[in-house]
Amino acid sequence: MEIKGIQKVTLLDYPGKVACTVFTGGCNFRCPFCQNSDLVISPALTPTIAGEEIFGFLRKRRGLLDAICISGGEPLLQPDIAEFIMRCREMGYLVKLDTNGSFPDLLQRLIDAKLLNYIAMDIKTAPERYSVLTGVRNIDIGPVLASVDIIRNSGVEHEFRTTVVNELHSPADFERIGQWLKGEERYFLQLFVDSGALIGTGLSPASEGKCANTFQSFKNIFQPQSCAEYKRRLLFFSGYSMHQFVLTCLQPRDILYAEFMILRINIGGY
Repeated sequence: MEIKGIQKVTLLDYPGKVACTVFTGGCNFRCPFCQNSDLVISPALTPTIAGEEIFGFLRKRRGLLDAICISGGEPLLQPDIAEFIMRCREMGYLVKLDTNGSFPDLLQRLIDAKLLNYIAMDIKTAPERYSVLTGVRNIDIGPVLASVDIIRNSGVEHEFRTTVVNELHSPADFERIGQWLKGEERYFLQLFVDSGALIGTGLSPASEGKCANTFQSFKNIFQPQSCAEYKRRLLFFSGYSMHQFVLTCLQPRDILYAEFMILRINIGGY
């Protein structure tokens, strides 16, 4: 595994768990809003953290951490990812995988081997607009569609999420996503923030008001499973501070209730 970075503790990446996150190098997409441009465009320039160093850290954190999240880049580009996950599982850790959905066959093998406890898949935009959002001309959307179906039928806990960019997304995009993912329990919206190290330029976050209006435009399309609770989060990053804008929707019987909560979470490492 070409691991290029590690966040030693996170309370947000794996819902309900205390976890660490490792970041792999390389990605087959060139999303202009990507915050990890160094990992995507020139991963060789970032030093690789030895696998044994990662496992040594995990051994020391037994009893303190519940899980490890594998992010990127695109982790499924790593040819030895199954072996890495297996070692993490043997150490007693839960494993969460972040993916863009480009590699459904490998994803299915990891699921069949029961190596994954949680999957988070990025939904860049409506399927017909993927070329614009991924920076890949004439992209084959088939693998992405297949991955969504695999995850939805996997029995593995999961979420789908979209980073909302003012210049790249419209209410029509989210209406289409709502139709695509109709019935899902977890769909998270992450508010884009310019980290200063993006692949693209001239991008800005959507306002909270615009995002709230977007919710109103498609919440009746995106129907959660009967009597299920699901949460959507807008994340506002600023240094080590994070504002979490949460929309919780309940649908008992025929009535849809929405409650907005704003949480401020301070994040530190150890």
